[in-house]
Amino acid sequence: MLLVRRLLLGLSVAALLCSAAYVAGDALTDGPPDHPSATGTGGPEPSAAAAPTPAATSPTTAVATYRPRRAREPRVDAGRRLLGPGDDGRAVRDLQARLQQIDWFQSDVTGTYGSLTTTAVRGFQAKRAIPVTGEVDRRTLERLRAMTAKPTYAEMHNRGHVPGALDPRCRIGRVLCIDKTSSTLRWVVDGRVLQTLDARFGATSTPTREGVFHVYVKSADHVSRLYGSAMPFAMFFSGGQAVHYSSDFAAVGYAGASHGCVNIRDYDGVARLFDQVRLGDTVVVYWS
Repeated sequence: MLLVRRLLLGLSVAALLCSAAYVAGDALTDGPPDHPSATGTGGPEPSAAAAPTPAATSPTTAVATYRPRRAREPRVDAGRRLLGPGDDGRAVRDLQARLQQIDWFQSDVTGTYGSLTTTAVRGFQAKRAIPVTGEVDRRTLERLRAMTAKPTYAEMHNRGHVPGALDPRCRIGRVLCIDKTSSTLRWVVDGRVLQTLDARFGATSTPTREGVFHVYVKSADHVSRLYGSAMPFAMFFSGGQAVHYSSDFAAVGYAGASHGCVNIRDYDGVARLFDQVRLGDTVVVYWS
């Protein structure tokens, strides 16, 4: 009986020692438990060092989209009326003659501001970005004066350029008789005037020479080597100065000037003259 008790006591002690050893071994285990973690992932929890560092983000700056507006053209208003429909007198004659010089007015100068004058003024204004009213304001008048020359009495009374008296030197032989006073060229043979053309001369800085000369070169399709400009039907009489057709004279009239040549604006007229003039013919440039 005593033996049985001792045997039972030994078994109890052995069981207690085994339990203690098991508990101690479980506490020394390095790895985490194999049961779900508090995060509920069922896998190993990442260590603090392994946790990814969120990328630093800069604060978002709102960028305003600027869409430039179309620039508005400045409005140009018409100025105070100086001349207009219904007016008449010398100022209207001056206006019509100036418009004739630049080929905007193709009728006779009458001194009365009618429908033809209104149409001419409207065309002139539209071409130069001036408010189109058909009436003359300060801007229109100043621009027109800048482009034209002061009209002569003949221009304002539909007489064209009236040639002065023939110089005595023009009455003998074959002569290109050029009158600076009346701005004309007359083709004279043995004292008889066969043709008359409007003429334009050199500017103050490049005047057309005066005196008696002779035609020494003719060139139907000449181009100036100095200025690069065309000089059709050129008849040279003094150095580089010649009688020739001028497209500029035809376009702007007496508002311009030559570099010393005698400009002719009638293309067909100077072409006929070119065919008649011979080398050696006399040229007389004078004031009547």
